[in-house]
Amino acid sequence: MSGTTTAAVLRRRAAGAGANRWVVLVVLCASLLLVAVDATVLHVAVPAVTEDLRPGAIELLWIVDIYPLVCASLLILFGTLGDRVGRRRILLLGYALFGVASAMAALADTAQVLIVARALLGVGGAMIMPATLSILRQVFPDRRERALAIGIWSAVAAVGAAVGPLLGGFLLEHFWWGSVFLVNIPLMLVSLPVGRMLLPESKGTADGPWDVAGALMAAAGLFGVVLGVKRLGGGELDGGTAVPLLLGAALLILFVRRQRRREHPLVDLGMFARPAFSTSVGCIVLAMLALVGLELIAAQYLQLVLGLSPLETGLRLLPLTIAAMSAGLAGARMLRRFGPRTMVCSGFCLTAFAVVLLTAMGGTDNPALMLSGFVLLGFGLETTLFGAYESMLSEAPPDQAGGAAAIGETSYQLGAGIGIALLGSVMNAAYAPGLASVPGVPASASAAAGHSLGEAYEVAGRLGGTAGETLREVARNCFVHGLHVTLLVSAGLLLLGAVMALRLPRTMNCEQLAAAPVEVPAPREVAESPVSA
Repeated sequence: MSGTTTAAVLRRRAAGAGANRWVVLVVLCASLLLVAVDATVLHVAVPAVTEDLRPGAIELLWIVDIYPLVCASLLILFGTLGDRVGRRRILLLGYALFGVASAMAALADTAQVLIVARALLGVGGAMIMPATLSILRQVFPDRRERALAIGIWSAVAAVGAAVGPLLGGFLLEHFWWGSVFLVNIPLMLVSLPVGRMLLPESKGTADGPWDVAGALMAAAGLFGVVLGVKRLGGGELDGGTAVPLLLGAALLILFVRRQRRREHPLVDLGMFARPAFSTSVGCIVLAMLALVGLELIAAQYLQLVLGLSPLETGLRLLPLTIAAMSAGLAGARMLRRFGPRTMVCSGFCLTAFAVVLLTAMGGTDNPALMLSGFVLLGFGLETTLFGAYESMLSEAPPDQAGGAAAIGETSYQLGAGIGIALLGSVMNAAYAPGLASVPGVPASASAAAGHSLGEAYEVAGRLGGTAGETLREVARNCFVHGLHVTLLVSAGLLLLGAVMALRLPRTMNCEQLAAAPVEVPAPREVAESPVSA
């Protein structure tokens, strides 16, 4: 038996006998699917929630935004806590909290109760997300198998994001709005005992005390930054945006300084000194920055310019999700053949090409163009994210798997938030000037129409007649122009990401051995038995 083959066998034995690790992957993907679905399932239920609970404008905003805000801000806290007290323990606590919060949200009779429930769901999501990736990192020490596992994991995430609105729409047609949360409870009741029996427990090194102050500092800083970025994306340029953004940034700077001084830091910032790790994190941020805001603008284009219904819009965007799933499932093979550098760089370039191709979209429907563009976009984006996530996790030390997974997920959330703010600002800057002065339309009406295309349609409806039709047509043309400008800026960001990806390793190093002990349940017993890695 060759040395390479022997090493591979030893790595698989360290992670558990036979197909047990693949059963673990199924359990992890099931929990990920639940969190991914819950992130988007509420979107279609907002009108029903508004009609039933009668929330104010601020309350409605918090109902929608509190989940991603809390989840993003607590990822580092729970990711590093899992490294300290046990990743499976944090994951199971997250399951339990997610189930309780889902029941609370489903039965909420006031907006305030629903806001609290959604916040608790965010806490549960922050426990679950980094734990799934860090357990996956431990259970699959062989990099070839881990790449395949990450591909399946990322494909499931893509499915969850697409299924959320469709599932929500189906439930709302047959039940009340609380059913979009109630569906989580039976899944959690199954996941808890199954996870208790099948999931392995693993920890990082327990040197020194856990930095509670640092964890709270990181959580508060991330909450402030994400909140500020979200308000920026909504075009709110006031003290309510600047104060949390500046305070959050200051807390994060203090957090970094604190970690550098501590003998046993909460997050080993030395990981960022590794080019592959820091580059992978940067690629995740850039990919999401370039594309999440673009997805929102594309949805507006499909509904407001082309006049498609929400269901038709979802179906038009479905090829993007299917292409992303395909890239996730093929990612391991592509990574072995081409290596991280070529894979991530090519993914960025393919996505940039797709974005430029979509600049041919105009005021009339072109299904073939959109199908081609969305398929290339989904495949290229998932190729990029897969290669970046896999390189980041493989580069991180096994005992820092939770912290590394949390950094990756936080980068994803921050990139998405910044992308909405940045590309939204670009869109507004390109859209509004064309409506500054519309012939035959009062100046006040033109100014109001410059806020958004939806508001322009409302103003045009109130004006009526020739002036209303003129305003509607000018607004549509300005929106298409703004979309083209935004697409080109997005393509530039993606090409910048392709240049950044040149710092990644050329080949996939598969000879790394897991260094941390992993406990795997015995195949026919509920009790756990530690297996040395």
